[in-house]
Amino acid sequence: MTPLLSVNNLTYCKKHKPWFGKKEIFRLAPVSFELRSGETMAIIGENGSGKSLLAKLLVGVERPTSGSMQLNGEPLESRQRKQRYRAIRMIFQHSKESLNPARPLGSILDETLQLNTTLSESERKQKIAQTLVQVGMLPEHQYFYRHMLSEGQRQRATVARALILNPQVLVADEPFAALDPSVRSQTVNLLMGLQRDLGLGFIFISHNLGIVRHISDRILVLADGNVVESGKTDVIFNWPKSEYTQRLVYAHQALVSR
Repeated sequence: MTPLLSVNNLTYCKKHKPWFGKKEIFRLAPVSFELRSGETMAIIGENGSGKSLLAKLLVGVERPTSGSMQLNGEPLESRQRKQRYRAIRMIFQHSKESLNPARPLGSILDETLQLNTTLSESERKQKIAQTLVQVGMLPEHQYFYRHMLSEGQRQRATVARALILNPQVLVADEPFAALDPSVRSQTVNLLMGLQRDLGLGFIFISHNLGIVRHISDRILVLADGNVVESGKTDVIFNWPKSEYTQRLVYAHQALVSR
């Protein structure tokens, strides 16, 4: 069976020269993995390991230095930009900052549809209402401004914005980090339900290894831009091979056992 998403030897090199000090170079070494429909791959690692950079490469915000990506066996590079943006969507960490406070939610969602589809105004309104219900909100929430939404509703709104273009892959960079435990649990259940119902592929980036263990099928471990280990979630947690992965897992286990 053809994988939903194939990443082949993806590399990235960026040079940054600050006003003072030495030139800084960050390299993302060759990254390869496959993601299937309905599967969740978690990417873990310490700060500065390259997790967020990899997310940006996947959604097209940054361009790789070399390597290739395929969606359903077709090169992503051959797709038009709008087609790519519709196929792979991002869920942002800070829902409050990602929503324009001067515009109601419906207007924000409508802009996404206007820029990426050819739907008529009536079709867009129907799609907005349908998507809001899909993420556990009411159609009337489209008239709400950011300050009128609770923390959980704001997070659902960001999920709705990612989902409204019917993507095949969702990339979430620390989507639960800023949420309190009860809202976090609700959002986790929402995403798992959407994945089950829609067959979405899910790339999940997080420091929270408890959630990673709960929702992921496989794990990719990054350190300083290098893949140090990858495999099924149970294998990574029970039999970590690299010293780096062992340190991450044991730190999580020590925290849980307190």
